[in-house]
Amino acid sequence: MRGIRKGVLGVALVAAVVMGAGAGVSAGAVEPEAAPMPVPEVAPASMPAPVIGAEADVAHHGHVSLWDGRVGVWLVSENLGPSDLSQATVRLAFSVPMAGGQELPPACLWSSDRVVSCRTGELRVTGGIGELGLDLRTAGLPDELTVDITTAWRDGAADRHPGNDRHRVLVLATGDPYVF
Repeated sequence: MRGIRKGVLGVALVAAVVMGAGAGVSAGAVEPEAAPMPVPEVAPASMPAPVIGAEADVAHHGHVSLWDGRVGVWLVSENLGPSDLSQATVRLAFSVPMAGGQELPPACLWSSDRVVSCRTGELRVTGGIGELGLDLRTAGLPDELTVDITTAWRDGAADRHPGNDRHRVLVLATGDPYVF
């Protein structure tokens, strides 16, 4: 929303400068006082922002378990449309550090000792899904942790409904699956 306001304001300022540059002021002439610039209307925060270009609604669902210093993540990513995506990236941020030297699936990489980023692969509107399974070790034996799951990149497409691709999950060290 802030970008739209800046864009509208920027266009209005450029138009004012260009129009002002064309009007010369002769010596001794008094320039009339400029009229106040109208403030563009802004949509209420509850309304989705207008979308320019491709739009896709990425959603992540699954579960996380914690037991004996191990974290298991099972994640499904899907695209609810309206445009296909050639790729998206999901980011999993853990509240505790993970043990070093762990191998990840080929589509994933360590961003830090607490963050894993993974490519989903192509997400077509017609039901193409990306599945991800992780089995990680924590640096210690935490009684609990949180995992923040977010879409870090969606092939440049806008998402007017980001609530289904952002989750924060509190996971207790019980071995139970905590669903998101």
